[in-house]
Amino acid sequence: MKIVFAGTPEFAAQAMRAIENSGHQIVLALTQPDRRAGRGMHLQTSPVKVFALEKNIPVLQPETLKQNHPDLQKKMAAQETFQYLSNIDFDAMVVVAYGLILPQAILDLASQNGRHGCFNIHASLLPRWRGAAPIQRAIESGDANTGVTIMQMDAGLDTGDTVLVGDLKITPQETSVSLHDRLAVLGAELMVKILNDLNEGIAITRTPQAMGGVTYAEKILKSEAELDWKLSAVEIDRRIRAFNPFPGSTSSLDGEQMKFWNSCLPNKVQIFQGAIPGQVLDFSEHSVYVQCGDGVIEILEMQKPGGKKISASACLQSYRTQEKIMQFKKD
Repeated sequence: MKIVFAGTPEFAAQAMRAIENSGHQIVLALTQPDRRAGRGMHLQTSPVKVFALEKNIPVLQPETLKQNHPDLQKKMAAQETFQYLSNIDFDAMVVVAYGLILPQAILDLASQNGRHGCFNIHASLLPRWRGAAPIQRAIESGDANTGVTIMQMDAGLDTGDTVLVGDLKITPQETSVSLHDRLAVLGAELMVKILNDLNEGIAITRTPQAMGGVTYAEKILKSEAELDWKLSAVEIDRRIRAFNPFPGSTSSLDGEQMKFWNSCLPNKVQIFQGAIPGQVLDFSEHSVYVQCGDGVIEILEMQKPGGKKISASACLQSYRTQEKIMQFKKD
């Protein structure tokens, strides 16, 4: 089958590679424009574009797909993209974490001339966690399970009919990094199965999403990074793991902004009378134990300003003295 693929990050690129490797032909890649990022603010190419260039797949990078955009340059780019889509031969569109809303005109185009429409790989069990950050919000909320939904796209926000679903358990040690990688593999497998079925003439079943149980995964903001040690150990542990790799949880120690990358709930907890939220209670070989508003959390991996991610105990050794009470605080 001939596929138009729209996506931007590595999660999308994994699906793109699987589709190409399964024998289907990607005839066009739509991805976000190159943008400056990182400490040096160098121009970054999306993982989808990198793969497309490796395979000599044409790439279009409009800033918007709105053909009535008030900015003339953006409007013209959107119109050129639509014209390009109108002139090429393809059987279906696959959309994965693209970052732009597909207007109805493109959705209609993907369903014309016997085409199969637009399919979206979404990293949640819809209708739970529609929106931008389903992986992070599932961990933050303490969900026991999540998964991937392959959805037939409509004009709404992740409201289209479900075509295929796969689920995964969220482990107590799960970070957004590890869960992202597992879901990316699952999503790619499910999408290839659907394309293979369509190619063989096997009908797919479309099931409307349930009306109940709808939740929205709001975009992760940098302002959410700072830890409030008055929360319970359970809540703080979930946030640290959910916000790895972005934005990374933070808290101040002796005026320095520390980052927290991994944590867990200790098997055995020693009670320290009079301990206050944020107080470092004890060290082990690799971790440190910190008092929370309710319970104690074991911090596994930390980072000093300008430093590297290392074990929490090694990170705090230079701050440690016999007399000093170390306490993390909100700025």
